[in-house]
Amino acid sequence: MAQLHTIDPICDARWGKLSATHPRATIFHQPGWLQALLRTYSYEPFVLTSAAVGEPVRDGVVVCLVSSWVTGRRLVSLPFTDHCEPLLDGVDISDFLSRLRAECDHQNFRYLELRPVAALCSDQDQFGCSESYWLHILDLSASSETIFARLHKDCVQRKIRRAEREKIVCDTGNSEQHVNDFFRLLVMTRRRQGLPPQPKSWFKNLVLSLGDKVKIRVARKNETAIAAMLSLEHRSSVIYKYGCSDERFHHLGGMAFLFWNLIEVAKSSGLSTLDLGRSDLHNQGLITFKDRLGAAKQPLTYYSYSAAEKRQMRRQAQPLGRFVAMVPDSALTAVGRLLYRHLG
Repeated sequence: MAQLHTIDPICDARWGKLSATHPRATIFHQPGWLQALLRTYSYEPFVLTSAAVGEPVRDGVVVCLVSSWVTGRRLVSLPFTDHCEPLLDGVDISDFLSRLRAECDHQNFRYLELRPVAALCSDQDQFGCSESYWLHILDLSASSETIFARLHKDCVQRKIRRAEREKIVCDTGNSEQHVNDFFRLLVMTRRRQGLPPQPKSWFKNLVLSLGDKVKIRVARKNETAIAAMLSLEHRSSVIYKYGCSDERFHHLGGMAFLFWNLIEVAKSSGLSTLDLGRSDLHNQGLITFKDRLGAAKQPLTYYSYSAAEKRQMRRQAQPLGRFVAMVPDSALTAVGRLLYRHLG
């Protein structure tokens, strides 16, 4: 078994260098994303690597320790992250998994979860499938005309044209005003979904930790914010992470307009892919929406050591329904601040 070491991915510049250059690294591997998780939720990150002190870091699995008096202590790679690939070129993943399992057993954690894009090796039989999703990726290599033609004519193209006729404008940035407008619309959207919003501090910390890699697009009609999305850029890819809207203005096509703006700007910036994130296998509405944007989908599987514990926790995390519909915004956001740090 190879000798493995742990390093602090926020403070150790070697991890920053690897996560900035590795072909399979995403924004989720970046020290800034980990810093935002730590600042908002107190999740403690570490990287397991074969690099000893003073050696270049050429491989690693990044993990967060989630400590909660409600949901227990566990290792997750990574919380609130759609996917996080182990960066292990030419290195046997078995040694890393064995070390992580041993840590899980020694510390009596509830479970260890990995969220790779590629499936784990079939011989890793101590890891069970804890969650299954679709991952949606839009290839930006075609011309803008070709990409637009692939959009659903009635549900996407028509809405984009409607937004243009309505003179909807896209205001892009990450200022305090952008965060405030985004969060106001997010509260509306999460209420419709029967869930509290993520804490506002999470979005502030993303901007603080990642800077210009975070873009908030706000669709405005006569200065009124009617829809918004938050995206994350890293190297040749942009990730659509959050979207929200005011349903009173859905007929104006604000969200479709923002997606088209995101696609056009990404192409003009030389980016090659738009990652539309995951969809639950049973959320046919969301799957259909991303299909209509022309994205290809692929299976995305999360693996857990002590997978039964993970599935049990997921069953306990259900929409709050009637409670969400009844409480004022101030109470709903307070619930979000208290709840999310226990769910990572």
